[in-house]
Amino acid sequence: MNIRAFCEKDYPRLFEIYSNSKLDELRFERRVFQLLPLENDEKRLSALKESKIFVYDDGEVLGYGAIFQSEIRALFVCPSARGKGLGKQILEFLLSQIEGEANLFVAKTNMPAKMLYKSYGFEVSDEFITEYNGEPVYANEMVRING
Repeated sequence: MNIRAFCEKDYPRLFEIYSNSKLDELRFERRVFQLLPLENDEKRLSALKESKIFVYDDGEVLGYGAIFQSEIRALFVCPSARGKGLGKQILEFLLSQIEGEANLFVAKTNMPAKMLYKSYGFEVSDEFITEYNGEPVYANEMVRING
């Protein structure tokens, strides 16, 4: 497996992957969002920094995931590396690090991600309005009860 613990020198690549991937999560929304780079997003960067971060490294970092307690806080794959099962590998690794119930948050309209999470036993447990770069977004919390 090519997943390893994050180290400080990985930050520039994480920022690049995030910049190339974040708006994909919101592509099914009715409005177009402007990217707020992770390094400038105080709320999301702070949440990432307090998490355990793992990277998929195949000579270069192609994706990453992060967990905080039982919450999966991040799962991003470089667009050029998608469709090769890296996201599933990262998700499976993150789930192996969580005992018992796991949860995550996803844009309500991001059906491809929600279908992936459902295939791993997650179910929608809540719907709420959050924001991205000052714009409202409907989101779902998803919970996986059986680890």
